[in-house]
Amino acid sequence: MTSSSVPAPTFGTGGFIAPLESDILAGRIADFQKVFGGNLNPDLVSPQGQLAMSDTAIIGAVMDMFLFYTSQVDPAFSQGRMQDGIGRIYFIERNPAQPTTVQCTVIGAQGVTIPYGALAQDASGNTYICTQPGTFDATGTMTLTFANQAVGPIPCPAGTLTTIYQAIPGWDTITNPADGVPGTLVESRTAFEARRRLAVAQNSLGSIPSVLGAVLNVDGVTDAFVTENSANSPQVIGGVSLAPNSLYVAVTGGAAADIARAIWTRKAPGTTLNGNTSVQIQDTQSGYVLPYPTYSVSFTRPSATSVYFSVILANSAGVPADAAIQVQNAIIAAFAGLDGGPRARIASTVFASRFYPTVAALGSWAKIVEIKIGSINTPSASFVGSISGNVLTVASVTSGALAVGQVIDDATGALVEGTSIIALGTGTGGAGTYTVSSSQTVGTEAMIAAVASQDRVQMNLNQIPTVSASDITVTLA
Repeated sequence: MTSSSVPAPTFGTGGFIAPLESDILAGRIADFQKVFGGNLNPDLVSPQGQLAMSDTAIIGAVMDMFLFYTSQVDPAFSQGRMQDGIGRIYFIERNPAQPTTVQCTVIGAQGVTIPYGALAQDASGNTYICTQPGTFDATGTMTLTFANQAVGPIPCPAGTLTTIYQAIPGWDTITNPADGVPGTLVESRTAFEARRRLAVAQNSLGSIPSVLGAVLNVDGVTDAFVTENSANSPQVIGGVSLAPNSLYVAVTGGAAADIARAIWTRKAPGTTLNGNTSVQIQDTQSGYVLPYPTYSVSFTRPSATSVYFSVILANSAGVPADAAIQVQNAIIAAFAGLDGGPRARIASTVFASRFYPTVAALGSWAKIVEIKIGSINTPSASFVGSISGNVLTVASVTSGALAVGQVIDDATGALVEGTSIIALGTGTGGAGTYTVSSSQTVGTEAMIAAVASQDRVQMNLNQIPTVSASDITVTLA
């Protein structure tokens, strides 16, 4: 059999190396000259030239396919089915899409039980299912977790989950004081690889990566953060006071019992734990009999913390009528990592620059003058006030000064999400009246005012950043 003049691929220290397509083409033309006795016109527009180019494309496609396949055995580059296979070596599987979860305040009669599966609906028509049943005590109020029946990062702004979809006698009202924690799509290639690396550390005991890997591997967990205080005295780390020689774990999603067991199986013996959620864990390992030893495991369910955006675009005839909506949707998607970039996470730093490419990609009309962000972690003012209709009455200001454009927030969730000061009344920065953007009734309470004026915002260890359309102001200049 006559050999071909097409160069063969090689395997070396650099892996699979395919020949250049120009060399493949030259080899096929040489083959044709040889088998047809020479004197063929080598011009690429000739019939033999066209055949050589077609052969080159076919051979090059096969080489590219094999090159891609050989790269898939490297965890740093694998994706899809090949990455799933590598993950199974470590006994982990890609996380499926997860729904948005919301902490809701429900009010009802003492003794009435809200069961798992109870339904509520938000202002956009999304249906949420109760994932944490509870029974009303004498106060008639409790906090339960509801999850969107659809998966993905679907926003649920504060104060919008207010309709009881499936009536239960004795259950009177429902509301969400804070934004819901956005869900996720199917775990991305990058996130899966990061978790695979942590899965190696998960085999150890007592280290921070070990605990983090175990917690992230719990079904339903969408985000987690682990750190420690190694000092012999209380320390404030990331805005949270941690006990001496203690471990701190913050988690969103997942069942509390499963999270607690994951922490307990990987933490060092005798370690003090911090948190706002405690679960009793029994040690049922071989060698113990009833009653089994019981331990209390604590961790933190981080609070949803809004990030405010101010986007200024250059005005022109090309700016569409729905420019604000397009910008808001693009930022919300990027915030959740749907554009391929990193998503905002627990204790993360959110950069305004992260969203420049996202907004610019909307079209040539999206000429960015400025993007600024802010949060309650960098307040412009702290004050005591109340709201009736569209009038904010400020009794006293403890720090800073109030101004038009500031977003006001509170710790109780009584304020409508995205409420901002739109005009001065008798107040000019201190006590007095101000006009706000949303009509509502809020009793006298402590409030803060924040404005999107920063290039970055830092979330605390007990905060997970959220954003909704009402948090994003778009201005044409």
